[in-house]
Amino acid sequence: MGGFETVSSTNAVALDFARKGDPGNLWIVGQRQTGGRGRRGRPWVSEPGNLYASLLLIDPADPVRLAQLPLVAALALADAVDRMCGTHRLVRLKWPNDLLVDGAKISGILLEAAVLADGRRAVACGFGLNLSHHPELPDYAAADLAGLGYRVTAESGFAALAESVSLQLDRWRNEPFSGILADWISRATGIGNPIRVRLSQDELHGTFVGLDEEGRLLLRGEDGSMTTISAGDVFF
Repeated sequence: MGGFETVSSTNAVALDFARKGDPGNLWIVGQRQTGGRGRRGRPWVSEPGNLYASLLLIDPADPVRLAQLPLVAALALADAVDRMCGTHRLVRLKWPNDLLVDGAKISGILLEAAVLADGRRAVACGFGLNLSHHPELPDYAAADLAGLGYRVTAESGFAALAESVSLQLDRWRNEPFSGILADWISRATGIGNPIRVRLSQDELHGTFVGLDEEGRLLLRGEDGSMTTISAGDVFF
């Protein structure tokens, strides 16, 4: 594990290690990030007191399976929250990898991949968990574990995260994805309800039907047509 007081972003540091030849399975943990990022390059507030950690993976699976990783990561973090808080199913999941408590977002997960000079594929799985404070977000309600009544240190939070990620990655590598998908769906919020999905160039409206066998969102339009969505921001 690499621990840093201040980093640009734990994902960026992890990918730098990959480019220098690191074999992977390396955790990068920062007390503070100066350039933390969310999806679509949005800034992620990263002041001390919360958990910021990235796991570097090298060639973790066949490239066609990498689209499953966001759901694996979200399930691992949800299980980790229960471990660190002593709770049972405290967290609900919003597709693809947001963690909600009473409808408020408590985390950010960002996966970034790069093909290295020697042809290996590096994947940085970045986790940000609101332990002691939370940002004010324009599109979502946000919360932190301390404000919800759970006092968790970054050290104990990371230990729980590392254990949960290891267990879920083992499942993903060695068992059918259907088991992880079923566990994710059992924590899901919004299935059967109207949603809108913001894509990079468009916004779709319809009913959240569920997920397909690869974890992609199924959206039924008002005309009954079905759209399969691989990436997007969901709003209820």
